[in-house]
Amino acid sequence: MAAVPELRIRAVNAAPPSSRGRHVLYWMNAARRPGHSFALDRAAEWSRRLRRPLLVLEALRCDYPYASDRLHAFVLQGMADNARAFAAAGIGYHPYLEPEPGRGRGLLAALAAQTCVVVTDDFPGFFLPRAVEAAGRALPVRLEAVDSNGLLPLRAAAPVFPTAYAFRRFLQRELPSHLEHAPSARPLLRSGLAGAKVPRAVARRWPAADAALLAAEPAALRRLPVDHSVPPAAIRGGSRAGSAALALFLRERIARYGERNHPDADAASGLSPYLHFGHLSAHQAFAGLARREGWGPSRLGRKATGRRQGWWGMSEPAEAFLDQLVTWRELGLNMAAKRPDAAAYESLPRWARETLERHAGDRRDPVYGPEALAEARTHDPVWNAAQTELRREGRIHNYLRMLWGKKILEWTRSPREALAVMLELNDRYALDGRDPNSLTGIFWVLGRYDRPWGPERPVFGTVRYMSSAATLRKLRMRRYLETYRGP
Repeated sequence: MAAVPELRIRAVNAAPPSSRGRHVLYWMNAARRPGHSFALDRAAEWSRRLRRPLLVLEALRCDYPYASDRLHAFVLQGMADNARAFAAAGIGYHPYLEPEPGRGRGLLAALAAQTCVVVTDDFPGFFLPRAVEAAGRALPVRLEAVDSNGLLPLRAAAPVFPTAYAFRRFLQRELPSHLEHAPSARPLLRSGLAGAKVPRAVARRWPAADAALLAAEPAALRRLPVDHSVPPAAIRGGSRAGSAALALFLRERIARYGERNHPDADAASGLSPYLHFGHLSAHQAFAGLARREGWGPSRLGRKATGRRQGWWGMSEPAEAFLDQLVTWRELGLNMAAKRPDAAAYESLPRWARETLERHAGDRRDPVYGPEALAEARTHDPVWNAAQTELRREGRIHNYLRMLWGKKILEWTRSPREALAVMLELNDRYALDGRDPNSLTGIFWVLGRYDRPWGPERPVFGTVRYMSSAATLRKLRMRRYLETYRGP
């Protein structure tokens, strides 16, 4: 059983596999896709080794923080893709959607009662670590959590890195050996795996989501106890949509990725929602880019310089994209995995907390409340456009997200309130919210992974300052402002 690197496999409990189980269970909760997943590969390994059929459980609670039509629809569209993929491969798949809070309780235990071993995803964000640890304590069989998050295994890096530069140097030393191991792109194709059926008693009590739910039909969503004031976004979820978005980016946008800070250039990748919900894998994105570049590992630099450009041996736009996909995204995963308080104000660097607290009593003018900010009712048209994009589309332009956060710091009564407002708006509306990568962007606004900047200013102290006036001078954004003129 050597296909999945041991460094990516974590035994959550001490229970052994059961020789009397009827199937192997994969509890899919983060890598929500039918390929490019070490967790799915591991479940398939167990299925072949034990000669037991494979059953996949993908469940969605209705009471997770910020549950809404928008987030539910995106996940359900992914479930529909998974249902088709597993059905075509003859693998048992149970998509369960909780109709009311607490109704899903007991489903995992009921399926685990007849399983040999349970495999799940090891994702270090949101409520999932607590859910996995609780399951490990309750289940009578072995539970393994498998890390499919990034190119670097989470356990390959022991420390929390203070800067992107420090993490980049570490990556350049350690990553080459891990690039040799990638999850299977199409593990279900001619897999030889058998599929298990959900026991009838379990299916009666916890029925699979019907076609209307998997299609995220408006009437079906309205029946659910979630926030209906946040409607589905135009961006469709699922592994097929994620693969299509990657193909579009590599075909049409990557060549002008250097212009991505200009909103009118439309050069951003658009992949973050799919990465967040596990509909797209970082390994899949890296493999697609490597094929486009005609790249091989022999091009890697020999020295770990920590520089953004030159180490990968790819084109400048490709290396700029990899710095976002690998360095910055996995820097956030590192923080989330190593610090339980990664989403708390106290996790900021000491210098940032000290300078912000020194200026916490500074006069703010204007001051906006959470409702005005949510509804994009400020005096600043640039900020209003960014917030309107977030509310309407479920995304916010990468560069403008930084300005968006800086102005919230400037317009709220304290840095702690600013953090709370940023988290609320981002996690409620953004399809890529509730994620370690989102936390990186929000906490960068307050000084994480940054350094002191002079001159010292009111409110900001020595935390980096940004202004809408400077943004308007630097960026091409006339069409953007016209598109997102109002709520």
